[in-house]
Formats: sequence, C-alpha cells, structure tokens
Amino acid sequence: MGRPPTYTTAQFLGAAAELFAEGGARAVTMAAAAKAAGAPNGSIYHRFADRPALLAALWTTNLRDFQDDFIALLGPAPTVDDAVAAAASVVHWCRRHPAGARVLDAGKQAFSPTEWTPEATAVLARAENELKAALKRATLTLSDPPGRTVDDVVLALVEVPRAVVHRYLSSGRTPPPKAADLVTRSVRKLLHP
Repeated sequence: MGRPPTYTTAQFLGAAAELFAEGGARAVTMAAAAKAAGAPNGSIYHRFADRPALLAALWTTNLRDFQDDFIALLGPAPTVDDAVAAAASVVHWCRRHPAGARVLDAGKQAFSPTEWTPEATAVLARAENELKAALKRATLTLSDPPGRTVDDVVLALVEVPRAVVHRYLSSGRTPPPKAADLVTRSVRKLLHP
C-alpha cells in the first residue's frame, strides 16, 4: 500500500486562490503555489501538468463549489423563498471563501482559458451548462405570475447578488453580513407576487 500524498490538490488550490487574491493572476505560478502550500516545487507537478492546468483547476473548482450551493438552494422548481435563499447564498459563499470569491469576481478570462486543455474546457462547459439549466428552470417557474418577467428573475438571481458582492470584492474586502440582508430584501421585492 502506498503512502498517502503529503500535499493535496485542495492545499495547492487554496494556496493559489490566496496568491490570486493578493496579487492577481500573475502571482499564481507553479513555484509560488508550491511555496505557499509549504511544499517542494516539484510536488505541485504531481497534481497539475503546468500553469494553465493550475489556473483551469483554480477557476473551475471555485465555480463548482459556488454553484453547487446555489443550484441546490434553487432546487428543481424554485419558489420565491428558494430564489431568495439562493441569491443570499452568493454573499454567504463569498464570506466563507473570500479568496475563492475574488477568483470568481475576476472572471474566467483572468485565468487564460484559451490555454486550457480540451479536457479542462469540457469540465468548464459542463459546469456552465448546469448553471444555465438551473437558471432556465428558475426563470420558467418564477416568471409565471402576471407582471413578473424573465428579466425580473435574472436580475434577482444573478445581477443583484453579483453587484452587491462585487462592490466589496473589487476593493479587496469581504462582503459583510449586512450584504446578505440587502440581497434578501432586494430579491424579495423584485419577486414579490
């Protein structure tokens, strides 16, 4: 039986997220991520073939983690309460994962997706399609009462939480608890029957 790995993928990705939060994409190198994880330089290459692979994993891992919470709260046929909880979960996730939140706030273009392998691109496409499908179900379900449009639902579920957290993340701050209250009130007003 082999020895368990000393340094995990999660440790390297956590270190890379912290490097990104502090210095942007240029700060995320293989050597810097290994050093920040407390690992020898060569050990990171057991997890990631190269820097584009590290950047791809950094983006997709944070995206999946974030959207798993969001999609689970929406459920298959969301109510207004489900939508409010999902929108507020954006703030809660950012508070629990401040470095990961800065990764997502930067947008995938910051992670050079044109340099990713076809496999990494396919992983991203699957994740993006899952999120699109969840949002489509939500818009179909929640835009039903007269007077509530698809645009209202998209504004409530996507644009409001994004704008609220971006206000803090873009200046290097973690959204405070009151940000979740703001999202909750705003989304409830937008989706009120």
